[in-house]
Amino acid sequence: MQQKKLSIVIPVLNESSNIRPLLDAFEACLPRGYEFEIIFVDDGSDDDTLEVLHQSMFRGKAVGYLSFSRNFGHQNALKAGLDRASGDCVISMDGDLQHPPELIPVLLEKWEQGYDVVYTRRKDTRKQGTFKRLTSHWFYRFMRSLSGMQMEEGIADFRLLDRKVVDVAAAFHEPDLFLRGIIKWMGFRQCAVDYTSGQRFSGQTKYTHRKMIKFALQGITSFSVKPLYVSIVLGIVFFLLSLIYIPYILWCVVTGQAVQGWASIVITIMFFGGLNMLLLGIMGIYIGKIFMQTKQRPGYIIQEANIEASLKT
Repeated sequence: MQQKKLSIVIPVLNESSNIRPLLDAFEACLPRGYEFEIIFVDDGSDDDTLEVLHQSMFRGKAVGYLSFSRNFGHQNALKAGLDRASGDCVISMDGDLQHPPELIPVLLEKWEQGYDVVYTRRKDTRKQGTFKRLTSHWFYRFMRSLSGMQMEEGIADFRLLDRKVVDVAAAFHEPDLFLRGIIKWMGFRQCAVDYTSGQRFSGQTKYTHRKMIKFALQGITSFSVKPLYVSIVLGIVFFLLSLIYIPYILWCVVTGQAVQGWASIVITIMFFGGLNMLLLGIMGIYIGKIFMQTKQRPGYIIQEANIEASLKT
């Protein structure tokens, strides 16, 4: 009986000190009976990550790697790995050991039971900072209300995908990838596995507050046009409020209570000016997405690889 093949895709950015410990963890926990393919995607690292990958081995074979010409982002790095993976199933995970490798046998067990997508949910959110925990909570709440998809809190890009799901995902060429939403939207038979995250082995997180906010905006605007409807509702509400304000002004003029001044005018102008900028910004995000999509630029460019890979895709 032919062995089933498992591909593991790991995006890395300045994670040279974590590669060897991660491979050692794989050595200890990956089950027997499978053929393995490990693909690291170097997302434009400026340390010696690529040099470490050149020398890295796993069970007597060189690990696979793709190296971008510059930093194209975590989601594009994941997509590049999925595009090149050849396994019967593909597991994606981070390279800092916060996604526990010892959970891989559990994901495989669920896959063997017939699930096409096995995604993970982080349950130890109390270890996160207050700001990150609150913003994450509100992000998933907004995603559920705006997109209609039931995305649970704590899910990440640590998941197993069956071959047929990977093949469908390869057909997506969006400028602002949000794979968590795409995989959920695709359907198939899915199940969740809860886990407790490990400590980052070394280095610092690459997800700053700014990147998290940008990622959240990408996710919301990639799966819903409801913010545009919110703009219409706000416009109607403030138009009706202005109609109510007109009789009040006329009453003040007739009764002689009108007071000459500029404060109320300036406040009104600033308020509605800010509201207009907000609404224009929402529309601008969607127009910008259309603009970038029409350019049809590749999502990433590969400058070096030791597996079959085109220079751009």
